[in-house]
Amino acid sequence: MRTLLLATLLGLVGAAGCSKGEPDGAGAGSPAGAAARAAIPTLTVDELEARLARGECRAVDANGDVTRKRHGVIPGAVLLSDYEVFLPSELPADKSKGLVFYCANEHCGASEEAAARAITAGYRDVKVLPAGILGWAQAGKQVAKL
Repeated sequence: MRTLLLATLLGLVGAAGCSKGEPDGAGAGSPAGAAARAAIPTLTVDELEARLARGECRAVDANGDVTRKRHGVIPGAVLLSDYEVFLPSELPADKSKGLVFYCANEHCGASEEAAARAITAGYRDVKVLPAGILGWAQAGKQVAKL
């Protein structure tokens, strides 16, 4: 029991579902999520802010409702209905448009999984914000509350 409790506190136990029941990204993600994480380019909070200001990309929120209500969203972000099975119609029609996926934080794998699905759907400029909404807010960036 102690080992499980310690592992949970350290974020070693969990699933990629910070959007599904683990709103603060306590899980480290699935092995497939880890592979996707290594392959998809990442941005820092400041890089994303600059790209958004220049209109070079859209932020895409892979969080679930609980996380969105608790921590908010990046203003103007596309809100996916479900990071695992979202509809292509939820994303911009222009597949060359830059998309930057985020979830709760670096312990959550939802953004990487959603980004991998977007790449499979033919989107060409796909990146991930590992810091997620928590890193965005901690950096003092604007957050829209739902």
